Amino acid sequence: MTHSYRLMGIVNVTPDSFSDGGRFLGVRAAIAHGLELVGEGADILDIGGESTRPGAEPVGEAEELRRVLPVIEGLAADGLGGEGIGGKGLGGEGPRAQISVDTYKSAVARAALDAGASLVNDVSACRADPEMAAVVAQSGADCCLMHMRGQPRTMQRAGGPRYKDVVDDVRAFLEERLELALREGVAAERILLDPGIGFGKTEEHNLELLRRLPELCALGRPIVIGTSRKGFLGRILARAVGAAEPVDVSERLAGTLATNVLAYERGASVFRVHDVAPVRDALAVAAATLGRRWTARSTGATPAS
Repeated sequence: MTHSYRLMGIVNVTPDSFSDGGRFLGVRAAIAHGLELVGEGADILDIGGESTRPGAEPVGEAEELRRVLPVIEGLAADGLGGEGIGGKGLGGEGPRAQISVDTYKSAVARAALDAGASLVNDVSACRADPEMAAVVAQSGADCCLMHMRGQPRTMQRAGGPRYKDVVDDVRAFLEERLELALREGVAAERILLDPGIGFGKTEEHNLELLRRLPELCALGRPIVIGTSRKGFLGRILARAVGAAEPVDVSERLAGTLATNVLAYERGASVFRVHDVAPVRDALAVAAATLGRRWTARSTGATPAS
């Protein structure tokens, strides 16, 4: 049985992202990092110019454009692109990857799509900017609709987010946003859904979403999982060794691998990660263990046993 998945490599062109803020703020550094992730097996590069970590402050449209457009243009000039989930898929000579822009502003999305992106990853699920769905529909691009309670600067405020049933609430939200996108003219096969792990959720909310992921997969669209290096993993790993403080961001790879493998087993098919190569290897082994055929993106050949 074939059960494909795609790896979305994170390229943060920001000074304040929780994991790698400032490391790839320069255009050359960001392009080089993106190409490195493609070499490791990334099928999608997600380029973001505004941090969405808890407590992050918004970035103006002009500044976001200044950060992301040269990077997208540079990656496109290096031959990256592709038609994405609703088109003909990856192909051509050598490794290629779809370019995604991580933004909730329609003007940024429009400019990024013109520059070579073909996927809009909107953490607000088209709520922050009422023009976003129309921009996606008119361009024929793919989009990812994510659940988030509140806004980045408020989503984890004191008292903690509350849900009657986090899985039921997230599913109802994603279903409603999916229906809106369809009404606006976005083709169903162009839409990805993301439960927003860590976005306005407690540790237990995150774990419950992962446990009951098949309930979200039942919506019929590819599910994106973004657990990479997140705080709840740091707390779980700290408790495992009796530490009082969460383990450092640099020490959360094991938790990232575990959550992505479990999410894959439960039906997720797109994995947004910082560490592409180790997640690629973990998913390849998981696929083999589950009796699923995995095909290497870069060569089109099935890895030898």
